[in-house]
Amino acid sequence: MKTVLITGGAGFIGSHLADELLARNYKVVVLDDLSLGRQENISHLDNSPNFKFIKGDILDDQTLNKVFDENDFDMVFHLAANSDIARSFANPAIDLNLTFMTTFKVLMAMKARNVKKIMFASTSAIYGQTGGAEVKENYGPLFPASHYGAGKLSSEAFIASFVENYGFQAWITRFPNVCGERTTHGILHDFIKKLHKNPDELEVLGDGKQAKPYLYVKDLVEAILFVCDNAKDKINYFNLGVEGQTNVTTIANMVIKAMKLNARIKYTGGDRGWIGDVPKFAYNLDKIHQLGWKSSRTSDEAVETAINAILKEQSCN
Repeated sequence: MKTVLITGGAGFIGSHLADELLARNYKVVVLDDLSLGRQENISHLDNSPNFKFIKGDILDDQTLNKVFDENDFDMVFHLAANSDIARSFANPAIDLNLTFMTTFKVLMAMKARNVKKIMFASTSAIYGQTGGAEVKENYGPLFPASHYGAGKLSSEAFIASFVENYGFQAWITRFPNVCGERTTHGILHDFIKKLHKNPDELEVLGDGKQAKPYLYVKDLVEAILFVCDNAKDKINYFNLGVEGQTNVTTIANMVIKAMKLNARIKYTGGDRGWIGDVPKFAYNLDKIHQLGWKSSRTSDEAVETAINAILKEQSCN
């Protein structure tokens, strides 16, 4: 039985990944400081003999060393990062520490214990402002528009250097917008929260024309593991995405309809929601399709599935 570490494994995506890896008969260790992750995301796994949760900070050397010394890892799935892009505008050190330094610390711990395999959760944010063009994996030059994107791109660079210098094997998966249950922030979560507060009006940042692909979280997890199972180069890098895009106005109307409301939409204006936002984005998915994976849902279907899942989840709490 293979033993894997998931950093950020109590988070939105990490907890779904933990579910699937346990279902595939892996021994799973989750390390999370619960700053963005939540205990309830993984509490259903507590009775599994193959699951262990460790609350701790990756940036604390004593904690990280103990985790690696007490477990014989075959592979690391590194998801821990600052996932709230807008949050670091006021303080860029958030992404320096939580998005980049967490990666560097994990790589150093792996190097010291001869753990050679890493899956890294990267992002479309590394590509920066692309004007809505379909972006292939070799798009460039890369000038991220957010500190989060800069932290992820820097992480990719160090992973590549560890592959070349120390014989690592890496799977870099560049996520699009991801939606589904267990979210703590993001557009769907924000819209639902706003409408609970004021059922008559929904404030939408920007002009509502911002359009991006949305991938359902369970489809993302399936894609991550498909890449790890089927891509065998020293360094493997893939855009993980979905057919089509969904614009903000469409999402707003879908949330209003799902909540059975008749709210009016109020736009704040401008072409983006916040500084660092990328108003239009699209992936070229030829590479992942040629490997043999394609999402079973379109972007609109992913959003609709996620809205219903979040509302159901909230009604149970």
